[in-house]
Order: sequence, then structure tokens, then C-alpha cells
Amino acid sequence: MANIQGLNTSKMMLSKSGNFVRQKLHKLYFMRVIEFIQQPWHWLLSGTLIAIVMIILTLWGKVFGVSRNFKTLCSAVGLGKNSEYFQINWKEQKWNLVFIIGSIIGGLITKQYLTNGEPINISENTIADIAALGFAKPNGFQPDELFSIEAMLSVKGFFVLAIGGFLIGFGTRYANGCTSGHAITGLSHLQITSLVAVIGFFIGGLLMTHLIFPLIF
Repeated sequence: MANIQGLNTSKMMLSKSGNFVRQKLHKLYFMRVIEFIQQPWHWLLSGTLIAIVMIILTLWGKVFGVSRNFKTLCSAVGLGKNSEYFQINWKEQKWNLVFIIGSIIGGLITKQYLTNGEPINISENTIADIAALGFAKPNGFQPDELFSIEAMLSVKGFFVLAIGGFLIGFGTRYANGCTSGHAITGLSHLQITSLVAVIGFFIGGLLMTHLIFPLIF
């Protein structure tokens, strides 16, 4: 009887040890996955993932575009009663709204839990260019002098953001799509209008960077 009890005790100890080892291995694997996610990804990997998403959406018969959601939201709240432009079946675009919500939540999770705390690796030439305009080296993707709460609450910062937002909204409607709709979806579908729009995006960006931006700041 004592031998049987000792054998059962040994089995229980081995089982607990095995569970402990498995938990440690799972934790180690999880930490390595987190470390991989926290590192900067090569552009080829990110581009491949975007291409896979586009292939899935195309096979699914969907057309992706971020700015399309503004039209969907306006239709959902009833603006179709006042404008023919918003008279669409917004429920057919619910998947796009879910995509945008997922993008926001994913960005929040990444910012809070999946960053390694190191500063963004920005080109030294870019840092020198923005320093010539009076901006300090940004801690993130954009200068705090433009996108911080203090800058937004200033008179100049408020008008810059308000006018910039208006121009983006107007341009998106006039071009019938934004950068994601034209540069990703449109070019993937070999649409000439999207190619023209993308060329216009780059020309506008160059003009803003080298001509208009220095005049404002």
C-alpha cells in the first residue's frame, strides 16, 4: 500500500513539474512573439500583408477605402433625407466600419502594450529639414509643435488643423477617394483615375513641403 501511495505521489509531482515546464515554455514563447512584434518590421513584410488583405477583399467583392466610411456614417445617421449623395444602403458597408474600428483599437493596443519604448528611427535628413523650419526632433511620427494638445489649442495651430482637415475632406470627396482608396485599392484594380489621383497626391505633397509649409512656419 505504501508503495502504491508513493507511486501516486511521484506521478502527481511529475504532473505538476510537467505543467510548470509547459507554463514556462508557453510564457517564453509568448515573450518571444511580443519581442518580434515590438521590433520594426521590414517594408516587404508589411507590404505583403497589405497585399494579402487586398486579395481577400477583392475575392470577397469588396472595395476598401477609409474615406468611404464618412459617407456610410452620414447615411447611417439619416442625412440621406437631405442629400441624394447619402442615399445608400449603409448596412452593406458595415464591414468597412468594423475594419476602421479594428484599426483604431489595434493602434491603441500597439501604442500602449506592443512598443519597445525606443524613439522612432527617423532619417537624419528629415530631422535636419524640420529643424531648419524650427521644429525639434520628434519623439514620434510628427512634431509636437504641430500635433500636441498645446499646439492644437493655440490660434495658429487650430486654424492650421481646421483648414488642413477641410482641404483633406474636400479633396477626398472631389477625387472620390483617399490615399487608401486610390493608392491601395485603385492601383490594385489597375484604375487609371486612381493613378492620376496618386500622382496628384505626390505633387501636392511636394508643393506643400517645399513651398507652402515654409511660408506658414
